[in-house]
Amino acid sequence: MSKAGKKVIRGLKEAIAHERGAKTKVVVHVPDRVDVKAIRTRMGLSQAEFAQRFGFTLDSVQNWESERRAPAGAARVLLTVIAKEPDAVDRALRVA
Repeated sequence: MSKAGKKVIRGLKEAIAHERGAKTKVVVHVPDRVDVKAIRTRMGLSQAEFAQRFGFTLDSVQNWESERRAPAGAARVLLTVIAKEPDAVDRALRVA
């Protein structure tokens, strides 16, 4: 097998291990852009409901959706998690 082929296989094995939760050297990148309106709409929430449920200000949600502003790094991370696992965020934010 070629050197390139071996490198591809190594990379795929590492990606699979990362997906399964193993400690790897995989670097996860925060997305440059998050479509807040699409996330909120898919969840069937108003802007106010979305903001309240996840701890954002209504003004922030409105600014992100109108593209007057873009979510900063930490907000993009949270929005990405909300898009993929909203119930996990709800559990994490639930007051005991």
